[in-house]
Amino acid sequence: MNKNMTQRTALLSVYHKEGIVEFAQALQEQGFAIISSGGTARELKEAGVENVTDVKEITGYPAILGHRVVTLHPAIYGGILAKETDEHERELREHQIKRIHLVCVDMYPLEIEIAKPESTKKSIIEMTDIGGPTLLRAAAKSRLITICNPLDRQRVIDWLKIGEPDREIFINELATKAEMAATNYALTSARYISDGIVDGFTGTRITECAYGENAWQTPAGLYISPNEIDDPLSLDKFQSVGGSTLSYNNTADVDRLLLTATHIAAGIDINKNIFEVEEVPFMAIGVKHGNPCGAAIGQNRKDVLEKMIAGNPLALFGGLVMVNFPITNELAEFIGEHKCLFDGIIAPQIDNDAIQTMERKRGKCRMLVNPALASLNRKSLDTKSRFRYVRGGFLLQPNYTFVIDLNHPDMQRHGEFTSQQLQDSILAWAIGSTSNSNTITIVKNGMLLGNGVGQQARVYGAHTATYLANMAKHDLSNATAYSDSFFPFPDGVEELAKTGIKAILTSSGSIKDKDVIARAQELGVSMLLIPDKKARGFFGH
Repeated sequence: MNKNMTQRTALLSVYHKEGIVEFAQALQEQGFAIISSGGTARELKEAGVENVTDVKEITGYPAILGHRVVTLHPAIYGGILAKETDEHERELREHQIKRIHLVCVDMYPLEIEIAKPESTKKSIIEMTDIGGPTLLRAAAKSRLITICNPLDRQRVIDWLKIGEPDREIFINELATKAEMAATNYALTSARYISDGIVDGFTGTRITECAYGENAWQTPAGLYISPNEIDDPLSLDKFQSVGGSTLSYNNTADVDRLLLTATHIAAGIDINKNIFEVEEVPFMAIGVKHGNPCGAAIGQNRKDVLEKMIAGNPLALFGGLVMVNFPITNELAEFIGEHKCLFDGIIAPQIDNDAIQTMERKRGKCRMLVNPALASLNRKSLDTKSRFRYVRGGFLLQPNYTFVIDLNHPDMQRHGEFTSQQLQDSILAWAIGSTSNSNTITIVKNGMLLGNGVGQQARVYGAHTATYLANMAKHDLSNATAYSDSFFPFPDGVEELAKTGIKAILTSSGSIKDKDVIARAQELGVSMLLIPDKKARGFFGH
């Protein structure tokens, strides 16, 4: 049947009514007849939209069972699910069922209801939509014009106006969105009903990478979950303004940079009394293979960049850098003077002149911007659950949302600390707790000196951190160290103390705690300790 030979019909049934009147009017201008469910039909009629047929006039039934059954009827689903065959045409005529060509539906906000502190089992059950997901899946199956996202309404009108080009591609895209929306809705319900026994995740690919971690791992890409739509720091919110597209490894490093940057910001925000600031200062972090090898905070952007680069220039070669301030051409030229070859720079803004300055041959230096980086604070931490594939399934855990508070009542202090050492301990914590454990991190005057990551013994972490700092010719006297868990023996403290380190932030919980504290006091090292169960900083196992 030629779609232009008869008037087409649109079914509109939405929970959120914003914009539905204008959409219905635009559809009528394109020749659609409108049928609608009770609440939506009433909204349209009260707004003056003429010739709207209520679903009950099609089915012969009013909404029943407290509005649980409205559209679930052969007169509706026959019009949606009928194929364009002679047999189905005959049945439609026999039962006097009109074809439906467009379905616009949104679903009851189940996830919002579950999240309400005052919600009850009864209120959640009543907010569980049945008709909406069923309509969407039926329309998607028949490849009708299926709209589940209000943002697609105008797209559909514009597409209709220009003659429906690339119809199959466009319709398949809408059907995919509908199936995804219904899938996530069902997953939300199953997660709630099972009290977390059932869980999972879905995503839409927004970037196709040339390959994964290695060239033989293809295909690979970045997928964004639907629940990240309102997160200003989700990776789809970062805009490329120069250089080549991100690789799989680049993308993983951006995620790790965000983890470290938000922890630095949260640590400073919660410990403002120690930093004596009202806002998070300038920061710059450089990572290689996910782990920070350069980081600094301060009140001068150029100084912060210089300290970050100086932390470990050898390791930073080919790394990614994230800052919370705009990159001007002056700063781009300053970076170039240090001959530090970055694989990418991420900032709230990068000026056009700076982009040209930093571009390298073949567009290797990636440049990303996201204005949200300029206002990081304790609310910037990612609170969504973390998934990790394991053979046969996945591991699930809460995200890394702990933030050290040096005023916590369980915090033990052994020895005296300068204001700078306390500030440095927070920066060291933020870096170390977002680096692959076991980790020992050394900071001095707001600058990362050495990050000994991924070690099987704590003393090895201490040795690696001091070795890296010495290789970069840093002065460790009066520096501060962070250990992401307790010292099982005094040897790690001894390794740090012999380089001149005078302050350590760590956790307690070892049977040797008293011996470790006593040895630190003998060596003139002050210690901050908080119970391991509260503050262990393991990451990236």
